[in-house]
Amino acid sequence: MRVTLFEAIGVTAGCAAAGYFVDDWIAAAAILVLYLIWKLLDTGDRLYILPIALSFQWTQVTIGMFYSSLFGREMNTINESDYRPMILIGLGCCLAVTFGLFIGMKLIKRPDPNEDRPGFAFSMPALVVVYVVTIIAEGSMNALINDNPSFRQIIVTVDAARLGILFLILRRLCHPKLRLSLLLPVVSLEIVLGITGFFAGFREPIVLTGLALLEIFESRKIRHWFMLGGAGLAAVTIGILWMGIRGVYRADFVQLDNFETSSRQSRIDRIGGLSTDFVHSDANNVWATTDVFVDRMWAIYYPALALKRVPDALPYTDGALWMAALTHVTMPRVFFPNKPQLMSDSEMVRKYSNVIVAGADQGTSIAFGYAAESYIDFGIPLMFLPIFGFGLVMGVSYSLFQKLIWHRELFVGFATVSYWLSLYLFERDLPTTLGVAAGFLIYVGIPTVFLDRFLLVKYARKQRDAADELFLAESGHSHI
Repeated sequence: MRVTLFEAIGVTAGCAAAGYFVDDWIAAAAILVLYLIWKLLDTGDRLYILPIALSFQWTQVTIGMFYSSLFGREMNTINESDYRPMILIGLGCCLAVTFGLFIGMKLIKRPDPNEDRPGFAFSMPALVVVYVVTIIAEGSMNALINDNPSFRQIIVTVDAARLGILFLILRRLCHPKLRLSLLLPVVSLEIVLGITGFFAGFREPIVLTGLALLEIFESRKIRHWFMLGGAGLAAVTIGILWMGIRGVYRADFVQLDNFETSSRQSRIDRIGGLSTDFVHSDANNVWATTDVFVDRMWAIYYPALALKRVPDALPYTDGALWMAALTHVTMPRVFFPNKPQLMSDSEMVRKYSNVIVAGADQGTSIAFGYAAESYIDFGIPLMFLPIFGFGLVMGVSYSLFQKLIWHRELFVGFATVSYWLSLYLFERDLPTTLGVAAGFLIYVGIPTVFLDRFLLVKYARKQRDAADELFLAESGHSHI
């Protein structure tokens, strides 16, 4: 890893500025961690999914600290917990995963960039057809989950893989020529589909759009800066809007019991009405909603409370949580339908943070996160070893699939969706973190390799036919 003089000066200035304005050296350390994430995880092929995913984790660790200092807002996490040690632990977890990914990718030799690898796997019309079919089939997939809970992980993983098709379409609309007249309608459609669901499904389309734009990004073009800034602003604005209306929106459909059966248009109309009311509300309400949005993003509060109780009030569990998560993941419910349920996040919060929070009886779960669980298992510093190991496995798998999948487009689509959904959440518990990653590697990665091999046969045939035609043309013969 080489660090240029310009980088060293820039990072030093950034750390100093952050420490000064926040008035906390932890802010300076946070900027350094962010730099290391981008420096170590730059794969050199303009595919930025790994640094983007870890940057989102970094944001979940630090956002409240920066927001409170920049805007002078009171944060419950700051007032009601000793948050600083948990920020340091969170930054340590980001570094552990980052170093694991970095070393893991180095263990597998990367493909030679000069190798003759096919770029495109499918025609644009084929991608559009598959995309439309996946949108239509989404409701059926959700119903299939309800009817076949044992297949939940497989169905959810395959359903999420449709985002890979979406990304390939977005990428085609950005490269080799940026076509905003088509890109914006597709992104807008996905945002509408996401925001009219029960959960915040609008985030992924915006992230995928940003990744597609990053692949063609040129720092000297002001237009590119505006486009990336616009994607970021859209994500924050829609996130705050959703936070302001989701309570009423969800309550309407739960009480009326017609969320799944109501038409998409009625949901859009309801969202439109609630959004109009929110936009026209007073500034204090908007600021309060923004505070809630930031507090929801800042996944520090309950883990910080747990740090005060473990090991003083409750002992370390000596690896029990990691072992339970690994056992749970290696026993797929499709083969072990009667395997016991693990302790929910809400139960974990109640036990280790000593706070009574809503749980399964209220139809929800309060995030606790893999970092807190690893701390409860081993404490500092041993807690970072299994997290590093997880990053190592993910890094090895990344380079391995990059080597096995010859079509650039197939690998980009698979890697973008799989590694984003596997790595971006700091607040996700251990079983889900491991389960999501394993699900994508097995249920999406392996079929993608077989699909790539099938397409390679067709690609080789075309190359051979083209060579034969060239030979015949050069020898003065015609092909009959």
